[in-house]
Amino acid sequence: MLTLSTIQMLLGAASGVLVGFSLGLVGGGGSILAVPLLVYLVGVQEPHLAIGTSAVAVAANAAASLLNHARAGNVRWPCASVFGGAGVVGALAGARLGKTVDGQALLAAFAVMMVAVALLMLRRREPDEDRRVRLSRGNAPALVGTGFAVGALSGFFGIGGGFLIVPGLVFATGMPMLEAVGTSLVAVTAFGLTTAGSYAVAGLVDWGLAAVFVAGGVAGSLIGARIGRALSRRRGLLGKVFAGLILLVAAYVLARSLGPTG
Repeated sequence: MLTLSTIQMLLGAASGVLVGFSLGLVGGGGSILAVPLLVYLVGVQEPHLAIGTSAVAVAANAAASLLNHARAGNVRWPCASVFGGAGVVGALAGARLGKTVDGQALLAAFAVMMVAVALLMLRRREPDEDRRVRLSRGNAPALVGTGFAVGALSGFFGIGGGFLIVPGLVFATGMPMLEAVGTSLVAVTAFGLTTAGSYAVAGLVDWGLAAVFVAGGVAGSLIGARIGRALSRRRGLLGKVFAGLILLVAAYVLARSLGPTG
């Protein structure tokens, strides 16, 4: 396990603030940055340990953000239950497979995944915010299929999957963006808990680091949710800005994982 210095604890808390802020603001993004933050900023040397620790932190931070969105009425619980249930099955399979892959290869694949997510964000079209979506026989199969696929990717890479879940919910149901953000946090929490449980059983979670990460994340999620509500009309712009950030981080992770010091 990682022995935390004071500086590492502070960096872990600061990383948690960034993760929580993004989850509260747009329902994702912070989780896909959690692993690179732990590896390259905090200094966790073992990628699998970073993935397991980030999964614990992401699940806790997503739960805090979920409470804020639920109070605002932005969660469609029936759709979330179907999507999340299928996703948990996928996450279990993905986490088992991810632990068998070489750590540096996993980081390289993770970077490629980040690029794909950023491109999805840039191409995403936002439906009418006034539309109300309900679970039906028409959208249930799409929710199950998309939920399983997103859950598998979430478990494999150790991410909450928010930026995959939000487009997935919009694709499957035509859900407005604000509802998709709130609803996605149910699945982010479920996927994170599933992945964290799998890694914890294998002894791949640093609980001390996870604790300081979560503490920072709770504060960040409260701030992010408040700003997100205030800027909901500009969410498309925020998504494009964050897509650019993800592309920059992906390039850095890919260079580090494939370089001589990988």
